[in-house]
Amino acid sequence: MAQLSNRLVPDRTIEKEILARLATGIENPILAGVDEVGRGSLAGPASVGIALIDLKTSDAFPSKLRDSKMISAKVRENLVEPTSNWVMASAVGHSTVDEINTLGIVAGLRCAAARAVDSLLNRGFHFDAVLLDGSHNWWTTDGLFDVGPQLPSVPVQTEVKGDARCAAIAAASVLAKVARDSLMSSLAVDFPQYDWEHNKGYSSQKHIAALKDFGASVHHRTAWNLPGLVK
Repeated sequence: MAQLSNRLVPDRTIEKEILARLATGIENPILAGVDEVGRGSLAGPASVGIALIDLKTSDAFPSKLRDSKMISAKVRENLVEPTSNWVMASAVGHSTVDEINTLGIVAGLRCAAARAVDSLLNRGFHFDAVLLDGSHNWWTTDGLFDVGPQLPSVPVQTEVKGDARCAAIAAASVLAKVARDSLMSSLAVDFPQYDWEHNKGYSSQKHIAALKDFGASVHHRTAWNLPGLVK
């Protein structure tokens, strides 16, 4: 197997291994590839994408599908339709800024994920396990400092750089990134000083300068130590 640093093109190895294990006890198992975007942003929601696949999902995923951070905005936007058609079903959920400010970022991720799950359930879809990007299993509550909604209690496997390694997570990553970027661009119409149409709420020179000049907006994560604000 190639070294992780060289694995810039996702494949289906890990997800197929999980589905094969599930199939020993579940008929026609469904796996949810899950990724979040906006976790480190200064403003706007945290967003979670979920992409469902099963053993019948084609190996022919979109050829340009990658970790959403590794491709341009135009490529991501052009991937939405073929990616949505490739997976069995998909959904993106968003937290609110109030949820992040009041409960913290982990709760924000769970709130966003819960909304994506509800969208899938309302359309008649379920899943039997989660393949989660990263090393931290924020999906599963363990009784210690639990915050946010309870998510479906299914097996969860975390994968470091999963958005670069696993096609299902890459699909979730792209769909979530495009949805959140669109939302931030729409918010920028009423708050042009923060340059959200370009920085999408993340730290940038213009964003920090605007925080210094105009202060925080209703969409900022004011519970955080925001750069540029007068202490």
